[in-house]
Amino acid sequence: MRSTSLTPQVFRRRPAWSAGALAVAVTAATVVSATADAGTGHRPRTAKNVILLIGDGMGDSEITLARDYTVGAGGRLHMDGFPQTGTYTTYSVDSHGRPDYVTDSAASATAWSTGRKTVNYRISKTPGTDRPMPTILELARRQGLATGSVTTAELTDATPAAMAAHVGDRDCQGPADMEGCPRDTIGRGGLGSIAEQSVRLRPDVLLGGGRQRFDQKITEGPYKGLTVAQQAEKLGYRIVSDARGLRAAGPERPVLGLFAPGAVPVEWTGRPAARGGTEAQRCVTANPRRPAGTPTLEAQTRKAVELLEAKAQAGRAGKGFFLQVEGASIDKQNHEADPCGQIGETAAFDRAVKVARDYAERHPDTLVITTADHGHSSQIVPVDAEPMGLSATLVTDEGGRIKVSYATTTTPEDGQEHTGTQVRIAAEGPFAERVRGVTDQTELFTTITRALGLR
Repeated sequence: MRSTSLTPQVFRRRPAWSAGALAVAVTAATVVSATADAGTGHRPRTAKNVILLIGDGMGDSEITLARDYTVGAGGRLHMDGFPQTGTYTTYSVDSHGRPDYVTDSAASATAWSTGRKTVNYRISKTPGTDRPMPTILELARRQGLATGSVTTAELTDATPAAMAAHVGDRDCQGPADMEGCPRDTIGRGGLGSIAEQSVRLRPDVLLGGGRQRFDQKITEGPYKGLTVAQQAEKLGYRIVSDARGLRAAGPERPVLGLFAPGAVPVEWTGRPAARGGTEAQRCVTANPRRPAGTPTLEAQTRKAVELLEAKAQAGRAGKGFFLQVEGASIDKQNHEADPCGQIGETAAFDRAVKVARDYAERHPDTLVITTADHGHSSQIVPVDAEPMGLSATLVTDEGGRIKVSYATTTTPEDGQEHTGTQVRIAAEGPFAERVRGVTDQTELFTTITRALGLR
């Protein structure tokens, strides 16, 4: 394994500017952004396409850590360049609708997918009566838009699931995982597991991990005896398993990409945080446990946009597309107190953001939004600090040292926790101004549905 900097290929490092030079640069950037939005001289009044990018667990601390390590404190990530920025609140509720101040990923994804709060661990169902609530992806399909979901998690994990399924517990991912959702089983009149619902909804593009869920056999209903993957094939899906297969996929059939048994392996590795800290380290920008041929999130996003654009243009009366992209393992590596894994996944997510922004620059009728589902545990602390929990020291790309602390649990081996802080939301394109100020996750649903004219 070797440790190298990705800065020249991935990020743009900015020099330290004077206040006057910075003002000129900001003005120039504003003009460029306005011109890109304007297209032929006027700004589109509605969006033809929406690309929503979710950095799971990507709070301000996680963004800052990735920026400091990769492009330096004075540098900027691609996600830093959006012309409209704000913050939104992330709380969930209990079954009586009272605030639960720290959300999980299921309740938070439900909030923007449906415009309604729900209880933790529930997927796009009401908090009190446990009834399905329509999602953006369902509404988009109903109105003839091309639709897609991309993730580095399992496709049945909370964030992608909230767009495509309705279950009482996020763990009900495959037909063999339904113990926690007895009322959702097909035999009792329910909709089945998340995997079954996801392919039955038939989005045009589903890319991520989770092959183990799709290999499970269906035990009830019209597809009884088949695996979920076989159900998908019956419904017309082309199934691909690696980057080569993904590159070869065309828009004539919906595409199901299953690139790992579980979550897609992370891109970077390094020593996790430990009690008393670690020796200063450089992250290793390779992971021997990531199989060759595993497509990056950047490549998945680029291909998804290509396929959805082609679908939208093929006999759909000028309809556009809706795409959700999730960088899932920012959160997962935070839980593991693994700063290198976490930074590498944030960098990978940022490259996917660039794909979306580049597309929007060429197509000003595209709304691009990037945000997180909740805050997380990593904190940047003084290098000479002695945190109570776990910590690690890294040597950044600009040669400095940075200490990262994880201390949200008294038993760190059980994993770090989410936090209840508000998180960043940023956007460009039609309706982007709606993200300004302090809003709530549920308002993201309204922004997207209004931008696309969904009913």
